[in-house]
Amino acid sequence: MSSDKVSQLPDKIQFTGRILFLTEDTSLIRQQLEAEGDEREKLEAKLAARLSKDDLPLMSNISTDEITPGWVCFYYDETLGQYVYVGVREAAVKKDEIKNGGFAVVVSGLSKGCGSSRETAPYAEKWAGIQLVIAKSIEKIYGQNSQNIGLLTSTDLGLVARIRDGEEIPLSEFTDGLDPISQSIVEHGGLFNYNKARLAGDVTPPPLDTKPRPMTITEKIIARHAFVRAGQVGVEAVKPGDALFAVADVRFSHEYVTPMAESLLKQALGPDARVSEPESVFAFRDHLTFLGKVMSPKHREMGLLERANGLATTQEDFTTKQGIKLYGENPEGGSEAICHNAVVEDLALPGQIVIGTDSHTCMAGVLGCFAFGVGSTDMANAWYAKDIRIRVPETVRYVLKGRKRSDVAAKDVMLVILASDYMKTSKGIGKVLEFAGDDLKNWAMDERATLTNMSVEAGGTTGIIEPDESTLDYIVKTRGLDADEVRRGFTYSDPDAEYAATFEIDLDEIRPMVALPGDPRNGIPIDELPGDVKIDAAYGGSCTGGKMADMDMYAEVLQNALEQGKRVAPGVHLYLQFGSQRIKQYARERGYIEIFERAGAELIDPSCGACINAGPGASPSAETVTVSAQNRNFPGRSGPGKLYLASPYVVAASAIAGKIVEPYEFLRAQNEELIEA
Repeated sequence: MSSDKVSQLPDKIQFTGRILFLTEDTSLIRQQLEAEGDEREKLEAKLAARLSKDDLPLMSNISTDEITPGWVCFYYDETLGQYVYVGVREAAVKKDEIKNGGFAVVVSGLSKGCGSSRETAPYAEKWAGIQLVIAKSIEKIYGQNSQNIGLLTSTDLGLVARIRDGEEIPLSEFTDGLDPISQSIVEHGGLFNYNKARLAGDVTPPPLDTKPRPMTITEKIIARHAFVRAGQVGVEAVKPGDALFAVADVRFSHEYVTPMAESLLKQALGPDARVSEPESVFAFRDHLTFLGKVMSPKHREMGLLERANGLATTQEDFTTKQGIKLYGENPEGGSEAICHNAVVEDLALPGQIVIGTDSHTCMAGVLGCFAFGVGSTDMANAWYAKDIRIRVPETVRYVLKGRKRSDVAAKDVMLVILASDYMKTSKGIGKVLEFAGDDLKNWAMDERATLTNMSVEAGGTTGIIEPDESTLDYIVKTRGLDADEVRRGFTYSDPDAEYAATFEIDLDEIRPMVALPGDPRNGIPIDELPGDVKIDAAYGGSCTGGKMADMDMYAEVLQNALEQGKRVAPGVHLYLQFGSQRIKQYARERGYIEIFERAGAELIDPSCGACINAGPGASPSAETVTVSAQNRNFPGRSGPGKLYLASPYVVAASAIAGKIVEPYEFLRAQNEELIEA
């Protein structure tokens, strides 16, 4: 057997612990956790029998926010195991119940691990004693993070009966269907073990032998960045399914994740480990800047505010020692920028590969680069190896036909795409969403960025838009770079490139949308809401809803409302938060801040904030109803309340109306066009 086939895990694995079924009926979860003695075995047998008959509704779309809520992520050691699943719906799981319950296997439905790229989620499962995650489908980043840390995953529900029968399951059943690199990582028990062997020359990724072929923009970028051997980067062609390491141009992390990645780096390479080429590495203090404004007394008593602030201190020390640029706090208040806004404004360029420890790294795809989120282990490895493992993804092409109505924003378009059967049935997992269409030329770069930003809500690897003259103009004006130099990175899909699927979206038919609480894929037209949905809060901010074009939309609605003698409705709190200091200055120069304040909005300095339940705008109670321009609304994501997703137009109009409404009434200058529509 060759060295790259030698397994550090046994050839066969026997799972001797209990099996936890995460079911739609949370009372069944409670029964499993509370059962004792013979009742445990009887209940497990009963649920396993129902599963075999396809008569056990399993909980789907379990987000990483539910596996490890934001506050749990202030830990990055074995403590995580105490809190796994404490964010699951209806508070079905309590502290230590999984860790003390003797569970080895957990079973759930579609889209396990959707949402944030936080590697704390699979780490918490592993440190709670879970050895195997079985789900009907598994999200891309969560699945890769699990491989990286040695947590086994499978989509074969039939394993449950075999495990209960005491059968030893061949390791090969957990590597079947994986690319050769992922297979070897699983066999080695994780990415660090694999990379140690790779860098020592004991393991060699299989050579790429794909013949020249028509390629998508993403495939071309990957091919140009493919690591062949020391001193040689780039291959003629790649195809979906090819496994390789590719050299990253931009690597970034934020304070939630930097300390954990640093810890992993030092565990693998020793206390003096150095980051390679630190000039292409960046760090951000942007996620927890305003945490102290909203943290509950209970969490304060647990010492979590000090722990959270300690993450920022650890990150600052790390960046200073390593010579890494840190986007920190701003003297005027808040952060310099949310990482995704800054990457688009300052760092990424067309044709590059950009990786970041956040699922919304894909926002940078608006510039025509291949940008995607990774976990702590991937980043720690990329810090010293500079490359990142990639399985070339398939691409789904969305062609936007016609022209969107003046009361419709990019957010509405994405909510339509996310609500499609293709996305709801997990077919988008791991795919690249490539957007095209004549009307895109008329869209502001910020509106295009909403499409790429929210591609991950479909489970996609990333979103991407081919660069054009607007892209060039944006970069040159924003950064003062040489136009010819920027244009050299422009990459385009071949006309005969192959796609996993192609969809045409008729923009003329799209109306203002809203995603019902629980999942961004719950989108419906607002006029199909069952009655009035009265709101307590409206939030306009986050990397998705705090851009310059978003400020334009808030201002337009609020200015028209003021002209009608209206302000934010009594009992409603409107929060408007800037994505960066540059965006705040943009709003100031255009007189928007005066409009916002006259209308009754509370303005918040740049930071992630409410989107991750870490700043003003997060819901304080389960009864709170919020309409938000952020990108996701998984249970508990932004507090315990009910969160609806909508466009900036809808958020501002709803704040005035006191309920979720279409923005028609407050876009009077465009009413004639809307009436015709």
